[in-house]
Amino acid sequence: MSTVRVDHLITSGTFSLDGGTWEVDNNVWIVGDEDEALVVDAAHDADAIARALDGRRLTAIVCTHAHDDHIDAAPALAEATGAPVLLHPDDRPLWDLTHPGRAPDGELADGRTLTVAGTGLTVLHTPGHAPGAVCLYAPALGTVFTGDTLFAGGPGATGRSFSHFPTIIDSIRDRLLTLPPETVVRTGHGESTTIGAEAPHLQEWIDRGH
Repeated sequence: MSTVRVDHLITSGTFSLDGGTWEVDNNVWIVGDEDEALVVDAAHDADAIARALDGRRLTAIVCTHAHDDHIDAAPALAEATGAPVLLHPDDRPLWDLTHPGRAPDGELADGRTLTVAGTGLTVLHTPGHAPGAVCLYAPALGTVFTGDTLFAGGPGATGRSFSHFPTIIDSIRDRLLTLPPETVVRTGHGESTTIGAEAPHLQEWIDRGH
């Protein structure tokens, strides 16, 4: 049986919302073995992601949320590989800002488990940064993919449309801080961290949010 691994790719492009545009570097995560894989957030460069797959069958393109920097390459990657694009329905309005003529292929729901190479990733609906933001918890790998919900150093931004600070604080407190402290947090941007490393100063954010 092939060993399941997590591959990491950094892609660069722009993020645009509310009339502003910013240069960003995004983390793209590929979970799988030698035969098949799943992509978390197809950001900016479908060709680079396809190369990183290295011939493996892509089972799904999972969107942690629908800000354009996390989904801009999703349709092209889907077309190249035949894999479905999966998004939580609460983020469809954001998706439609970027891809108005192309709907996602399937819906993510809280508690749903996606399986790749025999490994389960459970969908945790964690609204706040965006209404349909999700994290993917893979207990067998000791990791959670948090998109822009939780970073090394604190919660994701909530200063733009479709976001809400008290909601992201509730999501982090109820859905992420309950995970084992050794769980590795693989984020949408920047460095990875652990639940245990973030817990102490997250309490300050929680106190500020309520």
